[in-house]
Amino acid sequence: MMGPVKPGGGFQGQNFLLIFLIIVIIIVVIIIVYFVIKKRKKKKGQEKLREHAYKGIKSREDIKSIYTPTGTSTSENKNEKNDTMIKLENLTKYYGKYLAVDNVSFEVHSGEVIGLVGPNGAGKTTIIKMIAKLLRPSSGRIWVRDNQGELKDLNKKSRNLVKLGFLIDIPAFYKDMTAYQILKYSALLQRYPREKINDRIDELLKIFDLIDWKHEKVKTFSKGMTQKLGMIQSIIHDPEIIILDEPQTGLDPLARIDIRRIIKEFHRNGKTIFVASHMLAEISEVCEKIALINFGVIIAFDTIDNLERGLRTSGLNCKLLDPISPDQLGSIIKKLTERLEPYLDKDLDVLVSKIPIKYIPQKRSFKIFYDTTDSKQTRAEILKILVKEFESDFTVVSFSKPKKSSQLEQIYSRLIAEDKVEIELSKGGVN
Repeated sequence: MMGPVKPGGGFQGQNFLLIFLIIVIIIVVIIIVYFVIKKRKKKKGQEKLREHAYKGIKSREDIKSIYTPTGTSTSENKNEKNDTMIKLENLTKYYGKYLAVDNVSFEVHSGEVIGLVGPNGAGKTTIIKMIAKLLRPSSGRIWVRDNQGELKDLNKKSRNLVKLGFLIDIPAFYKDMTAYQILKYSALLQRYPREKINDRIDELLKIFDLIDWKHEKVKTFSKGMTQKLGMIQSIIHDPEIIILDEPQTGLDPLARIDIRRIIKEFHRNGKTIFVASHMLAEISEVCEKIALINFGVIIAFDTIDNLERGLRTSGLNCKLLDPISPDQLGSIIKKLTERLEPYLDKDLDVLVSKIPIKYIPQKRSFKIFYDTTDSKQTRAEILKILVKEFESDFTVVSFSKPKKSSQLEQIYSRLIAEDKVEIELSKGGVN
C-alpha cells in the first residue's frame, strides 16, 4: 500500500523547478551580454590599432626644446665633445665557462653617437646590461662621468652620476597598467620634478604618436607601440646619456624612419647616444663611430669612412643608360682596366672582389674599386675618362660612392670573415 501524500508537495516542486529555470536563464543572459560587450571592445580596439598603424610619427617643431639639456645650447655641447662620458676598461663577462664579453675597452665622448654592431650572440646586450648594472662584470671596470665631470667606477660609487636612460632588448610592462601610469611611475623613480611630469608625458606621447593611448592598458598595445613606450620610458627623465638596445625592433618602416629622425635630434641637442643593433642601415644613418663586435671581442672601432680607408674598400657605382651586350662586355672591361689602371686599387682584397672592375647586368652598372690615396681627385679623373673616352661604348647616367649602409655591410662582412679566419687559425682549424 502507498503511504499518504503530503498536501501541496507537487506544487512546491513545480515552484522550485520554475525558480531554478529562471536563475539558469538569467545566468545565460549575463554570459551572453558579457561576451557581446567583450567582442565589441575587442573590435573597437582592433579598429583603433589599424587607425594607429597608418599614422606614423609626425614631425613637430617642439622636439628641439624637449631634448635640449637645461641651461646649455647645442654649440656649448659641441665644445665638450672631448669629455669622456663612458669608459669601458678590460670589460669581461663569463656565463659559467662561456666567455660572452672578452676584454672590451673603448670610450664614448660627450655628444657622440656610437653604434655597437655585431651578429646575434656577439655580446652587445651583455655589454649594455653591465652598463645598466643588471649584470656584474666578471672583471674589468665601467667608468661613468659624474655631475662634477669626473669619471667614477660604476660598480663602486654610483652616486651623483649623470643621468642615464636605457632601452634594453624588448621592453616588458605590467599589462593591466596604462601608458600614463607606467611613465609617471618611471619618472618618479628617476626623481624627475613632480610638477613637470604630466607635461613631459604628454609631450613625449605626442612625439611618438601615442597620445590617444595615454590611458589605455598596455595589453591593448601592438608590438611596435610597446617598443615606442619603452623608448619613451628610457628618456622620460631627460638623461644626458641614452643607451638603446635594438631600438627599432617591431617597428614598421615609417616608424623606423621617424625613430632615426628622433635619434638624430637627440644628437643635435648634445645627447650622448650608444646604440646596439645588428641592423646595419639603422646604424649607418645615425652613428658617428662604429664598434664592431664578434665573439665578445671588439674587432674595430672607428668612423665608417676611416674603416673604409683602412680596409681599402672604396668602390664607385657607375650606372649606365643601356645594358652592355655579352659579346661586347669582355672588350669593354679590358679597355676600361687598361685606361683606368693608374687609379685602380692595386691591393684589392679577394674578400672584397677578385677584379677591380666588374659589371652588374641586373643594375646596368659597373663597380670600380679605386685607390683611396687622393679620393676626390681620383674620382674626378675616373668620371672624366668614362664620359669623354667611352662615349661610343656606353652612356653614364649616374656616378656615386655606395651609400653608407652598403659600405658598412661590406666592411662588416670583411672584418667578420677575417676574424673568423683568425679564430680558426688560433685553434688550428685552418691549414
